[in-house]
Amino acid sequence: MPTLPTAPRSTREEAAATFALAWPLILSNLAANAITTTDVLMLGRLGPEPLAAAALAVNLYNLLLLTGVGLSVAISPMIAGALGRRKGAARDSRRSFRMGLWLVTFYATIATALLAFAEPLFLLLGQEPKLSRDAGEFMDVLQWALWPTLLGFLMRNLLTAFSRAWVPLVVALGGVALNAFLNYGLIFGHFGLPRLGFEGSAFATVITNIAMLALMVLAAARLPRLRMMHLFGHWWRADWPRFKELAKLGIPISLTWSFEVGVFSAAVVLMGLIDTTSVAAHVIALQLAALMFMVPLGLSQAATVRVGYGHGARDLLWVTRAGRVAIAFALVFSLASAAIMWLFPGWLAALFLDMSKPDSAAVLALAVQFLLIAAVFQFADGAQVVGASILRGLHDTRVPMFFAAFGYWAVGIGVGAWLAFETPLRGRGIWIGLALGLAIVAVLMLWRWSRREKLGLVSAAAH
Repeated sequence: MPTLPTAPRSTREEAAATFALAWPLILSNLAANAITTTDVLMLGRLGPEPLAAAALAVNLYNLLLLTGVGLSVAISPMIAGALGRRKGAARDSRRSFRMGLWLVTFYATIATALLAFAEPLFLLLGQEPKLSRDAGEFMDVLQWALWPTLLGFLMRNLLTAFSRAWVPLVVALGGVALNAFLNYGLIFGHFGLPRLGFEGSAFATVITNIAMLALMVLAAARLPRLRMMHLFGHWWRADWPRFKELAKLGIPISLTWSFEVGVFSAAVVLMGLIDTTSVAAHVIALQLAALMFMVPLGLSQAATVRVGYGHGARDLLWVTRAGRVAIAFALVFSLASAAIMWLFPGWLAALFLDMSKPDSAAVLALAVQFLLIAAVFQFADGAQVVGASILRGLHDTRVPMFFAAFGYWAVGIGVGAWLAFETPLRGRGIWIGLALGLAIVAVLMLWRWSRREKLGLVSAAAH
């Protein structure tokens, strides 16, 4: 049997448990960000056209990938709740994991088929024929990374629910090294590997994610407390009630993630309607904001599990402590990240620019303005991701999905577009809209969390 979680005796004990679970997840998120950064740096050496084609393909791939990741996230609160209930934990966890495999595989089959039509889709969206053709060739390879990557996220959520977050961290660090090695070797033909040009980066992504998945499967099969659960036993056996339960929980999570990812993709399109300088400045500010976001994201992943334990145990005090600790951690880090962005915006933005080029000064000046706005919305960004995650620990995903749709699109894009094109704010208006949208979502998520008992989201405590 796995080691079952026990209720914390104090807020300090809960804080220690949350931090112990969160820090490997944070580092894993940073490692994943490093893999993406490596791809960009390597492809950038080939020139702007290969980089643009790969970026076009990767943006579409990531949209479908992150939508599928939302489905895999559903097993975290399901397994955490089973462990919190204690009785029948092994059987319930095995059922959830097995149907998680089915759900992710079903989605990956459809999504991979859609990615096969990337070139005509890009042409339909008005992209240049050569760029669309090159992006389609890149996608012909990259699409095969989708299924192993999604299964890798499923394994990561499984291991996190069992408080084995160190395993994905070790695997992710190895993935960074392997991806860098394969990128350099396959793009440029080093280390005796074939020179494949920009498609070499796609092959590197496929191979790296297959290797990372294999290592996590091996760990789950070898770790004593997981091995005895026979997680992969009878994986072919259908369990439709559990499949339906996972889909009911996971589909709103997927749509919530799609709304958030999509709003930033839409912001890029809006920036393109202004000018190239705005696009470049936006990409820089967004990359820095995304890097900072890895910390509250890791905290939120830990929060889902900790709240899920308390929810499964029907312990209101545990649920409350886990939620409060997660919110406090997120706000403290948000204060630190906001201070960094506010005090050093020019230095941070300059890291992405060659200041010897004549157009870099204008990009830097605008990126600094965007970063100052991003500094303000650090609080909202941390609060909204943690707010959604602690509600997820209570299996509450449907209403938060509507909060995300309203905040990100009606407010974020709606207000941002109006400020950008109806006032002199231009690109700054888009960032103000994004900040306002994040703030609205954060307020709505935390308001719902504050009313969790009145809304019947938690059961009476069992003492």
